[in-house]
Amino acid sequence: MPKKQTTAADGAAYRTPEERADRGKAARRRVPRSSHAEYEPKKKRPDPVDLLEAQSAARLPELVPVRYGRMIESPFRFYRGAAAIMASDLADTPKSGIRTQLCGDAHLLNFRMLASPERHLLFDLNDFDETLPGPWEWDVKRLATSMVIASRANGYDDAERADIVLATVRSYREAMRRFAEMRTLDVWYAQADLALVQQLAEGRLEKRGRKRLAKEAAKARGRDSLQAFDKLTETVDGRPRIAADPPLLVPLADLLPDVERDALMGQFHELVRRYGSTLAADRRHLLGQFRLVDIARKVVGVGSVGTRCWIFLLLGRDGRDPLFLQAKEADTSVLAPFAGASEYQNQGERAVAGQRLMQAASDIFLGWERVDGIDGRRRDFYIRQLRDWKGIAEPELMVPSGLRAFGELCGGILARAHARSGDRIAIAAYLGGGDSFDLAVATFAELYADQNERDHQALVDAVRTSRVAAEEVTPSS
Repeated sequence: MPKKQTTAADGAAYRTPEERADRGKAARRRVPRSSHAEYEPKKKRPDPVDLLEAQSAARLPELVPVRYGRMIESPFRFYRGAAAIMASDLADTPKSGIRTQLCGDAHLLNFRMLASPERHLLFDLNDFDETLPGPWEWDVKRLATSMVIASRANGYDDAERADIVLATVRSYREAMRRFAEMRTLDVWYAQADLALVQQLAEGRLEKRGRKRLAKEAAKARGRDSLQAFDKLTETVDGRPRIAADPPLLVPLADLLPDVERDALMGQFHELVRRYGSTLAADRRHLLGQFRLVDIARKVVGVGSVGTRCWIFLLLGRDGRDPLFLQAKEADTSVLAPFAGASEYQNQGERAVAGQRLMQAASDIFLGWERVDGIDGRRRDFYIRQLRDWKGIAEPELMVPSGLRAFGELCGGILARAHARSGDRIAIAAYLGGGDSFDLAVATFAELYADQNERDHQALVDAVRTSRVAAEEVTPSS
């Protein structure tokens, strides 16, 4: 009599740890780890500016030049806005066949300090606009390439760059192998709080680097709704209002005529009310203690410039009890043409589900909604707090040993995020105990950094020849 197949709680076939490890080893035989060094532009590679323009077609036309203005500043700034270009290129690289939830844009500045609901400072992934299930290698390669690009910007030599990238990928591999041996709940509860980050820094950073870490942690704790309230608002007729700083921050009152503005304001009141249904009951109750008082359109990031992003000022018990929420437009992930469509119909829900799956702890106000715009188009949004103890790295201030330590931290965090959502045992078995994969990705990262520089120059040339327009805008405060 054949052996009865057991199933996991989600209905999938249950595999023993040995079977899962065999899966990873079989993938290694099909797709050798050394093959991940490969990168050569395909003969009919899409023009990078055409890919950017295709994205821009769905964005606010008056903000597209701001996006390009930011992207031409440097190869690293270009890379931050070029996730769609890299997704197209990664689709033609070797794949192990093992999938996990991807960040989709795992460059080094999307790893940062964040607040947990219990008010602990954690280090974790941050940006999930492009999150989608896909080949785990893609996130690793995007992170590794960002380390090369940042290292080049700092003037590091070949040996220093190689040391940084190898340390980053080795940290991912070794962390994944540790997670493969852990109990499932222990993987789920794993997190990097500030104490652990400082402990790791003790043996890796010089005194100056440790002092900067402590300073950044203190600054992160000060970045909250009250700090945003003091920075972004002014008093008008005795009431707080979001202050204009066009084109980066434009209050709703300055964007539209009275009739259209009132109609959109009504839609946003309804959006905030309906979005609450995507929160847990206790958090929905908490949201209900705030009232919406003002709205503005805000420009954020590099790759997101031109998408519709709104900030909502809500007040609680009085005029000094603010809550700032950010509603960010969510479109189809740039990975979807190559990794497959999302299981979620609402792209905001796709982003939220991916974030909750990959982060150790997520914003208590993280949710999603769909809204019909005044132009008649239906758009998806995901909502979270505008600022909640966020601290971002400054790689341009790091010496090689500092960027190396930062890379090791990022590699470990990415492994934990992948271990939560994918087959950590199969991935660990594929990676193995040697450095074959590390060396291969280090080679790929240098090759792709070269490609990124060529693509950056293509955009610079497009601006110079007036093929596209670019505008440099800096905040007034």
